[in-house]
Amino acid sequence: MNGIVILISGRGSNMQALVEAGLPVAAVISNRADAAGLDYARSRGIATAVVSHRDYATREDFDAALARAIDAYAPGLVALAGFMRILTEGFVAHYQGRMLNIHPSLLPAFPGLDTHARALAAGVKVHGCTVHFVTPQLDHGPIVIQAAVPVLAQDDASTLAARVLAQEHRIYARAARWFLEGRLVIENGVVRVAGEDTQQLLQP
Repeated sequence: MNGIVILISGRGSNMQALVEAGLPVAAVISNRADAAGLDYARSRGIATAVVSHRDYATREDFDAALARAIDAYAPGLVALAGFMRILTEGFVAHYQGRMLNIHPSLLPAFPGLDTHARALAAGVKVHGCTVHFVTPQLDHGPIVIQAAVPVLAQDDASTLAARVLAQEHRIYARAARWFLEGRLVIENGVVRVAGEDTQQLLQP
């Protein structure tokens, strides 16, 4: 199976989870030279690259340069792991059907930022995370797998985020492995997994 190129902007904890799951990570690319995750990747002998969005006048120019950096590794899968850039439609189309993202909510609820605070403000009783295929519409691609955690009475955004993050680390590696094994099938916008593996994890 072809390797994964992972895009990060910061510490890259989900990137670390993919690496530690034994998946074939070909490279880690960041839009920030100071992203802590780059040091981790280098410590594991993984190729790294920086494509700074500040070096390009337009989003289209940045995305074109980013695509060139990714394609140098000919990955089977591109995995967004805390990559804090909104991608252009052309970039998304280039990787259609082979780019995944991990989002800290049970999509379609709470797309975008500040998901944990928004979940608490809404009074939801269950929160969680979602791995989905990337489409031009932000945080709205076909859902691969979700994990749910209960919202506790004493939770604040920080404690809730920490419990959700632990589940992110579990499901992202599972979804990436399914993809690389050719087991994900999209039918009418709905993802199923060949072999009937569970596509939901519930934390008691």
